[in-house]
Amino acid sequence: MIEKLKKNKFLVIVAFVYLILFIISSEKAVLSVKNSGYYIKEMLTIMPVIFLLTSLIEAWVPKKMIMEYLGDKSGLKGSFISILLGSISAGPIYAAFPVCKTLIKKGASISNIVVILSAWAVIKVPMLANEAKFLSPKFMATRWVFTTISIIIMGYIVSKLVKREDIPMEEEKIETGKILVNEAYCIGCGVCEKLAPDYFKVENKKAKVVNSNIESKGEEQVIKAKEKCPANAIEVG
Repeated sequence: MIEKLKKNKFLVIVAFVYLILFIISSEKAVLSVKNSGYYIKEMLTIMPVIFLLTSLIEAWVPKKMIMEYLGDKSGLKGSFISILLGSISAGPIYAAFPVCKTLIKKGASISNIVVILSAWAVIKVPMLANEAKFLSPKFMATRWVFTTISIIIMGYIVSKLVKREDIPMEEEKIETGKILVNEAYCIGCGVCEKLAPDYFKVENKKAKVVNSNIESKGEEQVIKAKEKCPANAIEVG
């Protein structure tokens, strides 16, 4: 119980604050709970779509492509692509965090992640349209230029202060000679079962590992199944 509380310190603090608020002012506490409920409902609506998007990026977008267009050596090209990605995005800014973490995992640079997050927050296309309508196109264009320049500079500075190893990836380690199927990416196509039936079986539209120990005679089958998997869901130690 104590360990669970330690792992969820933030939630414990929030619950404690709510408790104090109910004691001090029940009306404000009720209003606060209603507001929190609204945002939780919003998150429950948006986040499943975001998690699906991250799974698709992980499974279908090649790491080589991410590294070429958003990696450390992408230069200004990467910065402008990042601005475009952030500008055409939809949803609140917290939806950008899991997407950006997936992009980092696939090889995107820290500076481009900062640019995507910043563009997502302050220069989205719908926001610019409303800004031009209420504050004039000249105001919007001037702010966009200076904001974009500032975002690129900020991305460069942050990339010098924060390194890739500072960001936790929480990747599951695979022992040598073991097999792992990432069910989040698996699409249940059955290719692995056809190529290596002694090691894989599809159940409920997801591939399962029926034998995680690779034997010498079956290694070629497993490697072939990994290479042919369209979702890149198979990991081999």
